[in-house]
Amino acid sequence: TKFAAGDKNAVKDAWQVSADLLLELIKVTVQQLDKPTRQKVMCMITLDAHNRDIQEMFVKNNVVDRTAFQWQSQLKASWDEEKDDAKQNIADAQLWYGYEYLGNGPRLVVTPLTDRIYVTATSALHLCMGCAPAGPAGTGKTESTKDLANAVAKACYVINAAPEMDYLTMGNIFKGLAASGSWGCFDEFNRLIPEVLSVCTVQFKSVCDAVKAKAKRFFIQGDEMDMDISCGAFITMNPGYLGRSELPEGLKALFRPITVMVPDFNL
Repeated sequence: TKFAAGDKNAVKDAWQVSADLLLELIKVTVQQLDKPTRQKVMCMITLDAHNRDIQEMFVKNNVVDRTAFQWQSQLKASWDEEKDDAKQNIADAQLWYGYEYLGNGPRLVVTPLTDRIYVTATSALHLCMGCAPAGPAGTGKTESTKDLANAVAKACYVINAAPEMDYLTMGNIFKGLAASGSWGCFDEFNRLIPEVLSVCTVQFKSVCDAVKAKAKRFFIQGDEMDMDISCGAFITMNPGYLGRSELPEGLKALFRPITVMVPDFNL
């Protein structure tokens, strides 16, 4: 707004303010703090360091327009005056704040890879689909999903998929996620046996259809359930490992894929 009003240094000034505030926060850490307060300050430093780096990138690349992709691809919190509610915007997606108390826990260091996962995952939810990060173990597929849930205050339940799970178990999980509006992250989803995966296609399709229709009630596995359209499903996969099944084509079509290869160790 300041830049549009004619202040040519508005973006650079905002970056300087962000950097100064970060230094002040770092000074707070050398004081005597109790454990919960120290945890909060550490979270603020983690996120503010990312904000400072992003603003520095804006200055270097001369990003001054709110329609620029570099700005649009960041997760931005705002207050909707009409709905009188908080929301998060990123690219085309808009997620309403969940108000789920998730405890005073640590936050992930945001890297360029995390940003890419955020854009893909939120656009998948915006398109009423699930998101399917795939890649080797230890690249941050599950943690990035949990951290996105943390950012929008949503309960995210991580379920380790196992060959012993049957279609009734999966159906009950989908019912719970849909009724509560929670997110589910199915770890190593391709460990499920092909017979169960094929039934999952029908179960998850009924959830996706209800979200698209913005339905209040829907049918899944013969039961009529309440529906909260803010629910979401994520599946992580380690391709090429032993004992893994190939996902049915119908199920693949319900999830937006993203390849997560090497995490960014150096910033």
